[in-house]
Order: sequence, then C-alpha cells, then structure tokens
Amino acid sequence: MTMNETYDVLILGAGPAGLAAGIYTGRARLETLILEKAIPGGQILMTDLVENYPGFPDGVVPMELMEGFRKHAEKFGARIETDGVRSLRREKDLWIVTGENREYAARAVIVATGSVYKRLGLANEARLIGRGVSYCATCDGAFFREVPIAVVGGGDNALTEALFLTKFASKVYVIHRRDKFRATRILHERIMANPKVEVLWDTVILAIHGESKLEALTLENVRTGAANKIAIEGLFVSIGMVPSTDFLGDLVHLNEWGQVKVNQNMEAGRPGLYAAGDCCDACPQQMATAVGTGVTAALAADAYLQRLGSGA
Repeated sequence: MTMNETYDVLILGAGPAGLAAGIYTGRARLETLILEKAIPGGQILMTDLVENYPGFPDGVVPMELMEGFRKHAEKFGARIETDGVRSLRREKDLWIVTGENREYAARAVIVATGSVYKRLGLANEARLIGRGVSYCATCDGAFFREVPIAVVGGGDNALTEALFLTKFASKVYVIHRRDKFRATRILHERIMANPKVEVLWDTVILAIHGESKLEALTLENVRTGAANKIAIEGLFVSIGMVPSTDFLGDLVHLNEWGQVKVNQNMEAGRPGLYAAGDCCDACPQQMATAVGTGVTAALAADAYLQRLGSGA
C-alpha cells in the first residue's frame, strides 16, 4: 500500500457527523479527506422520512438531505473517497489509516464510523437474511405486500419501521420484551391507533423457522413462560446498534457498549484524535446531535492544528 500525500484532517465516515465535520474543516481551509466505505449519508439513508431534524417541519427525505450535506462539504474543499477502514495507528506526529485500497496519513483524525444493526443471534437468522429477515424496512418493505410480518424492538426506530411497513403488510406484529416502549410518545400513540398493528408485550423470539425462506417464529412470554408459534413471511430486526469501532484496537477507551469515550471537545484521549456521531459516547443516536458532535470535533481539530502550527 502507498500513501500519496499527508492531509490535515482525515474523517472516517460520511454520515451526518462526518459530513458536518467536513463542512467545518473545509471552511477552516484544512486539507480534508473523508473516507466512506459505502454511499455518503450513513444509516439515516435507511429510513423513508426524517421528521425531527430542525428546519423541516413537514419532514425531509434522507437522501435529499444528505445529498445537501455532501455538496456542502465538497463546496468548501473536502474530498470524499470510497474506501473502508481496516486499522488506525500513530507514527511519530502523524496518524496512519490503513484502508482496503491504500494507506492515508493525516495530522488529525475524526472517527465518525457510526454503527451497524445489532442481530438477535439466533439460529437461521443470518442464513435467512434477504429471504425474510431484514434490518431495513425502507430497503425491503415493498417485498412484503399483503402478507403478515413482524418487527422486533421497542425504540423509535422499531416503531417508525413498523408504521412504515403497514403500507405494505397485511398485519404487523410488534414484538417487545418489555411492557412499555422506549420510543417517543407520538410514535407509541400512532402504533396503538393503527388497526394493522398488534403489539406482543413481554415477548421474546426463541426460534426462527424456515428453509428457503422465513416461515414462522416461536415466541415466549417472559412473564408467564408460555410459548407459541406465529406464521409470518418477514422479520424486521430493530433492537439497537453496535458501534463500528473494532478497528481502533487499544488506541482509545471504549464504554460498555463499544462507543469511544470522549470529552466535551470530542477528544478521544490521544493527540489529534477525535470521535463524533453514533460511534462515540456523547451522541444519543439522533441526527441532530450527530451533526453537533461532528461540528465540535472539527472545531477542536482546527484548534489543535493551529496550536501545532504556532509551536504552542
């Protein structure tokens, strides 16, 4: 692998946090490269409508919003390159990122790698992905027209996905292991008012059944211990996210959920290293807060590089 040049700032991830950081580092006239393994925009692209981002009272389509973020970052000089991140290391006064394609060097790094969907860990789950098991209602919902499906989870994303899926499915079971939702009240109200939705409280999935495609679930009531089987053709898993921080090794301190521990300036405990968005412990998995942490990290990186330049 070769390194073509040294950047002022490398931003790992082009989701809301990474692109917001790129806008600010670009405006600061810092040579900025944003690495993204997939499509710029991040996990927010997997929802059909963003209703709670300030300034859009009628909601906004995520692809349109994130396209604006991308153009904004590029307008101020940030470059976006498609590459996955394998590792990060410190060499003298530089950070070296090993990507899938080549290595990159920078004086400062902002980790904004986000998170990935958590799995149930059940037999058949991985085998039936794409054959009934999904983690993205927007991506796959239209494949389940007029058939019964289930959503497992009790947070905002789970209920948002369940409501979206009522556009297609004949019935939507919402499977939740507790007796109340963690989601915001307005989503709770919409779920309870929708005639297509049946909430299965205090319930967990014991088994996923199907050979060539998903056919049924075995469920258990955690209060009574009673088990039963329901026939469904689609299962949408929405039980949380796992931060994409494995590549950091022992460079940083992680909390019990695998998020990078940061201070109020998004500093990750090493010179010139910052974290922002869902991969850090200062962001409650909301787009608006991801943007805020990205901006904070960019401002802190700029201040750090100015101190280096002045010899302070």
